[in-house]
Amino acid sequence: MTDAPRTRLHVDSPLAEGQAVGLDHERAHYLRHVLRLDKGAAISVFNGKDGEWLAVIDGFGKGWCSLTVTTQRRPQQDGPDVWLLFAPIKRGRIDTVAEKASELGAARIWPVFTRHTDPHRVNLDRLRANAVEAAEQCERLTVPDLPDPVALDKALAAWPEGRVLFLCRESGAAQPIAEAVRAHAGRPAAFLVGPEGGFAKAELDDLGKLPFVVPVGLGPRVLRADTAAFAALACWQALAGDWTAGGADARPPFRSY
Repeated sequence: MTDAPRTRLHVDSPLAEGQAVGLDHERAHYLRHVLRLDKGAAISVFNGKDGEWLAVIDGFGKGWCSLTVTTQRRPQQDGPDVWLLFAPIKRGRIDTVAEKASELGAARIWPVFTRHTDPHRVNLDRLRANAVEAAEQCERLTVPDLPDPVALDKALAAWPEGRVLFLCRESGAAQPIAEAVRAHAGRPAAFLVGPEGGFAKAELDDLGKLPFVVPVGLGPRVLRADTAAFAALACWQALAGDWTAGGADARPPFRSY
């Protein structure tokens, strides 16, 4: 396998041998003035559909950069089928949720509004940018889906059949997360993490009536909302996700030293 360059970008264009790809001003500036790459330099590109490819910089212009796709590095593979639903939290920490959930392999990162959610606005473009940057850096072949924020009850009303929803509860009846994840291994999964003020009692009562909801506990300490999201995803990956999918060694394919 040919060594891959360290620079890796997500693009929207189709990828195939000989395909030309144009980059916008922001990406062109990043390659030329931040990384100081020049014509002829190789980078890796992926689009979430066609695998990962090597591409060569053809040239730069005022506000643009052109690439030519050369050799496929990796064929497209589906990522783990786990979602994260979370109540939006304050700026900075919500950006970290998008970044770390992307690194942890979440296929969907979905802000949902609960009764105690504060703030009530979400900069989805910024969240998507953080998720894309994390996907580029962690060498995943896909970028998480980030749907428009909705009220929790609307998300639940359209819940897909067969997907288990693990409700992260601070108190009340719940299974230990490891026990619950093992019991539902092999199923499409999602985690729901509440706001900093916790779920309202009425929300917990309504959630408890849904057959696809499984309450889980995250241990004896009260975790902040963002910490709970990362802990839940990490537990799922270790027990039912792709952290063991490669057998004895499931580490990134380009790390040979």
